[in-house]
Amino acid sequence: MIAFLKGRLTHKEPTHVIVEVHGVGYHVNVSLQTFGSIKDREEIFLHTYLAVREDAHVLYGFATPAEKNLFLQLITVNGVGPGTALVMLSYLTVEELSQAIAREDAATLQRIKGIGSKTAQRVIIDLKDRIRRELALESADAIKPEHNTIRQEALTALLTLGIPRSAAEKSVDTVLKKSGNTITLEDLIKQALKTT
Repeated sequence: MIAFLKGRLTHKEPTHVIVEVHGVGYHVNVSLQTFGSIKDREEIFLHTYLAVREDAHVLYGFATPAEKNLFLQLITVNGVGPGTALVMLSYLTVEELSQAIAREDAATLQRIKGIGSKTAQRVIIDLKDRIRRELALESADAIKPEHNTIRQEALTALLTLGIPRSAAEKSVDTVLKKSGNTITLEDLIKQALKTT
């Protein structure tokens, strides 16, 4: 899979950009949010997702990891494909869309072109708990910035070892609560492994 592209911007439209990387031009579909953040820079960096269909391979690009993460969550919802997810991210910012889902605000979602009441409800039902957890973790990390990096590195290590995300997060948070600011990354990973 193509995780990101870093190259020269050769063409830009509100729906897509073309990025030249070592002589190859990649057509990348983007949201209006990403389009607005690109400006007219010559060198650009986009986080990407490659959708493989029977009839095409389609590349989607995102200015931030948060936008890509929300896109990936949206396409897990039955009836929401990559095109619909990109439209949703064009109408609302990542923060607005996350808040609408977390608050179960179907009316805001239905203001997006092509999103009816059934799709809005499906998005809320499927994603509200996950997004609420992420928003809670973000606010907790904002309060404890010293734990943010070590926590993230420990989670990445545990996920790489095959520990499910929910179990890894619970273990790491438990160890961090007990130890306070005095634990090293290595000890955090070891202790978290013992509690999973």
